[in-house]
Amino acid sequence: MKNDYTAFEEVLGYHFKDRTHLDTAFTHKSYANEHGGDEVSYERYEFLGDAILQFVASKELFLKYPEKSEGELTKLRASLVCEYTLSQITRDYGFGEYLYLSHGEELTGGKNRTSILCDLFESVLGAIYLDGGIEEAEKYIDKFLFTDIEHRSTFYDAKSILQEYAQSKGSKVEYILVSATGPEHNKLYEYVATIDGKQYEVGVGHTKKMAEQVAAHKTILTLKNKD
Repeated sequence: MKNDYTAFEEVLGYHFKDRTHLDTAFTHKSYANEHGGDEVSYERYEFLGDAILQFVASKELFLKYPEKSEGELTKLRASLVCEYTLSQITRDYGFGEYLYLSHGEELTGGKNRTSILCDLFESVLGAIYLDGGIEEAEKYIDKFLFTDIEHRSTFYDAKSILQEYAQSKGSKVEYILVSATGPEHNKLYEYVATIDGKQYEVGVGHTKKMAEQVAAHKTILTLKNKD
């Protein structure tokens, strides 16, 4: 075992019988490669966690919303299990602090990278399943994903929802590019959502669409809080 995971287990609400599962769940492939193959990366755990997440989220939404159509359930699931939502959860709860990265990946901000933080939600889920079974895995998903379903559910249609809100007020929504940084294969876009020229929230993403969607979602939450 590399880290002391006591505080993290308190956050999870689950105590591992074999904490080496957490070592694997937090080992990025760059760290494994840097250490000559002696380490195993989290990629297999992430693969497993992704499958469990899709199944459990589908089952829970099916049972929770008997009135919703297949299309509505698909959209809702997409909002809940998307990269943005999962990375926000792991960022808020400090998952990145336990991450093992190569020296170069750490210097370039890997511990706060959205794609990696999303991976961690799924790799930790895989670790919990392997250590404690499906019931504990479902508890993890319920605790971190289904506690704020109302806010998370707006993400998939955020741009449309914000557009409809603005139109109802006779206003116009626009997204303005703030910055585009990084190499072509790993570009990071930053957009700000504006309503009638007034700037609201900023969104960051690896595509223009994702950055705009994040900005729209954050703006919706801000407007709801004001109301």
